[in-house]
Formats: sequence, C-alpha cells, structure tokens
Amino acid sequence: MKLKQLFIGVITLMSITIPACGGDADGVSGRTLYIGGIPDQDVSILEARFEGLADYLSAETGLDVRYSPSTDYAAVVTGFRNDNIQLAWYGGLTGVQARLAVPGSIAIAQRPRDEAFHSVFIKRAGLDIANLGDLVGRSLTFGSESSTSGYLMPLFFLNEAGISVDDLQSISFSGSHDVTWKLVEAGAFDAGAINAAVWEQRVADGEVDLSKVEAFFTTPPYVDYHWVARGDIDDEFGEGAEEKLRQALLDLGSDGDTTELAILEAFQGEGFIPTTNENYAAIEQVARDLEIIR
Repeated sequence: MKLKQLFIGVITLMSITIPACGGDADGVSGRTLYIGGIPDQDVSILEARFEGLADYLSAETGLDVRYSPSTDYAAVVTGFRNDNIQLAWYGGLTGVQARLAVPGSIAIAQRPRDEAFHSVFIKRAGLDIANLGDLVGRSLTFGSESSTSGYLMPLFFLNEAGISVDDLQSISFSGSHDVTWKLVEAGAFDAGAINAAVWEQRVADGEVDLSKVEAFFTTPPYVDYHWVARGDIDDEFGEGAEEKLRQALLDLGSDGDTTELAILEAFQGEGFIPTTNENYAAIEQVARDLEIIR
C-alpha cells in the first residue's frame, strides 16, 4: 500500500512539473507581454491608445499583449527596468533613460513627426510676451521633469536664448501636457511649455479657450517619441518576438483598417517608421549637459 501511494505521488508530481519545464524551454512559458507609455495626456486618451494597440499586437503576433498603465513618467522607466514592461512608448529623454537602465534595449519605431518634433510656448492672452526673452520675471509651468517636449528641450532653448530658470519669477511642473495648457488658461501661470502635437490637437478639437491662452513661440525641431523594446524579448517570449512586434507596429494602418486607423489617430500619427538608438544621441547629450542625466 505504501509503495502504491509513493508511485501515485511521483506520477502526480511529474504531471505538474513536466509541462511547466516544457513551457520554459521554448522561451515563451505563457507569459504576458506588457506595453506601457508615459502618461503625458488625459487618462481616457491613453486608455484608448494603448488598450487598442495591445489588442492589435496580440492578434498580429500571437503573443498575449496587455497594457500596463503608469502613474508618472519615472514609473514607466522603473517598470521597464524591472521587466514589468517589455515594450514602451517613450519621449526622447525617457527612452534614453530606459535604454541606459536596461543595456541592450533598442529603439524600434517612431512616428514620422518624431523625426522633427517641436515644443510650443504658450502664454495667458493679453500679456506682453512675444518671445522667450519676455519670460524674464514671469511664472512658467513645464510638463513633467522627465518630459522631452515639456521640459528638457524647452529648457535647452531657454538657455540658448540666454535665459535660466533663475531669471523666471517661478516655475512649476504640471506632470502632463494637458494640465499645462489648462493651468495657463486658468491664469495660474503666465506661460507654459507644451508638446506641439498635443497643443495643435486640443486647439483643433476646440478644447482650448483661445481668448485666454495662446501660443507665442515654437521651438526648432528635435527627435522625440519612440518605441523601445527590451533587449531580452526574444529570450523571454520566443525567437523572433521582437521582430514580430516591430513589423506589427510598422504595418499598423497600412491596409486602411478602420480600427487600426483609430489607434493611429489616438497616437496623433498616420503610421510608424523605423528608428534607431543613434537617432537619440543628441537628446542624451542635451540631458547630460543640463545634468538631467548624470
């Protein structure tokens, strides 16, 4: 009787452990691949953007892809570093930070507009502010401290104009581009620095009260948003997983599918194109010069 019980126990243990070992051997093991993105706009916009994309990537790649929302910019970098997010939509600065945190990770796609992106400086309507020099002695709100278009590059262009933050009456970090324009519109700040794509879209949608807030300076172009994949995706999700994700991003909307076009609209773009880590070397250098990256 005892021998029979021992035999049954061994068989039961094997039935539990053997499939698990087989799943790990192919590098997939039934894992969910999580995508994320910096929370640069209202939550409803982000949900429409990333949840729709997760469904699309699942269908196109055969992987179980889901969206993992984050509370702030730094959390998306931390999640990537800790392998809680494997593919992320970053700004130029956060993408550099993520790749430094996880060596071997690569920039794989961007929108065409990200090759020549812009920030916009906005002001309360009626104020005598016509150029960056007129911001001396004024209050200004940036976006997130980790934002390329809401802080890093606006700060760079302020410095290029001979203005430091010490020349301003006060500064603040709103945490989101949508919050930035709303603060200026409400009169809480004299001016703000905002992502040009967000500003243009909100104006086009009629959400901005242009009798209260208006743009007065658009920066020269720089590279910005892009998709970054962890370098170990193939090890974790099977050989070719990274290429499947890359190709799915590049193919998004190419056949005119209305659902895919709606996803691209949520990304404020018409499609994705290839990019490389090298394209963001200048952003890293600016961040080091400003001591945002050390």
